[in-house]
Amino acid sequence: MKLIIALALLAIVAALAFAGKAMLQDGRDGGPKGNRMVKALAWRVGLSVALFLFVLLSYKMGWIRPTGIPMGG
Repeated sequence: MKLIIALALLAIVAALAFAGKAMLQDGRDGGPKGNRMVKALAWRVGLSVALFLFVLLSYKMGWIRPTGIPMGG
């Protein structure tokens, strides 16, 4: 379970890095601006939502459990 979540987080960071690279490179030298940054950010948002839903589903299915840290002292 930890491996799946770690890989998903790495994919989210990679999509964010790709969007940053596209933002810095698109439109240089008078060339037309592409939509690579928009696509990469859309992937990042989609992966983030999918990871959130996966964690919720995992909790409901009993695959993951709370750590038992007491709340409120």
